[in-house]
Amino acid sequence: MFYFPRNWRHHNLFYILMAIEFPFTVVILTFTGIASHDLYRTKLWQDGADNGFNSSPDEVVYAAANYRPYKVPMVWGSFITDYNLVLGVLSVFMLITKIPVHVLRIFYPPLSVFVHIGLFILYIVSAAYQAGSDTSDPRHPQSGPPWYITKSCNVASNKEVIGYCKQAKALFGFTIIIIVIYFVEAVVSIHSCFLTKEEKAEHDERREEKRTMKEYEDMVLKTPRAFPMSPTAPPAESTQGTPTMSSRSPTFSKSGYGMSDLPLRDHFSTPNPRPPTQQESAETLTSGNQSQIYFPPPPKKAAKV
Repeated sequence: MFYFPRNWRHHNLFYILMAIEFPFTVVILTFTGIASHDLYRTKLWQDGADNGFNSSPDEVVYAAANYRPYKVPMVWGSFITDYNLVLGVLSVFMLITKIPVHVLRIFYPPLSVFVHIGLFILYIVSAAYQAGSDTSDPRHPQSGPPWYITKSCNVASNKEVIGYCKQAKALFGFTIIIIVIYFVEAVVSIHSCFLTKEEKAEHDERREEKRTMKEYEDMVLKTPRAFPMSPTAPPAESTQGTPTMSSRSPTFSKSGYGMSDLPLRDHFSTPNPRPPTQQESAETLTSGNQSQIYFPPPPKKAAKV
């Protein structure tokens, strides 16, 4: 089963590395922004030609005048200047993006490996171009890095170029430092992608629990369930043997449950009172002969004191 690592083995160490990375990315962006639009690239090229260290930028004009093809050395071309500027912007963007993502713990180690190895390769290309050779002029070949890297800036023939020389030298130095930082971050990320014996045992245990739970759920889904039937009516014997009592049955009336202390309640309780039966009329006549019933009863006379 494929395992995708989500936890960092050294979570706080990565915060330290990003804190170290922050000032270097800002400095690189600053230097690449200053160097953009050929602020000092051609001036350094011309000063090296004046000292006999490399070819001259006039070779471009001579080649065009004589209809000869000429390829500008990469170290003096405009591509490396624009490339470094874009790379500086990309580095700052990646830094301000991965900090909150790492705080939210969704910057997983495999993603970190992909990001930092990619930045590591891009800066390797930048350093290789900055330290490129210049062999376009056979009379003044430059087989190694340009003079502003290998030599002191004080050797410049034009003293106004010394400041630009120091900036170009510093940019190359910070490029090497950021390469080391990205390499360390990539190593830390790769280290978090591999499990230790304890982590592997814990991962296997969680996987076994999930597998067992899945098998149990499948078994429950495949097993038919016995639903309880609706309650049946009581047997006929028990229904017939149990006496029932209603409000209109004679038994109910005789037992006293149907009697009420309110006279004529049965007469006014329904809009259509039922007529008295022959038995009830006889009982009324018999009781009428014995005593006269008043409703409401007459008031009692107050006893004389």
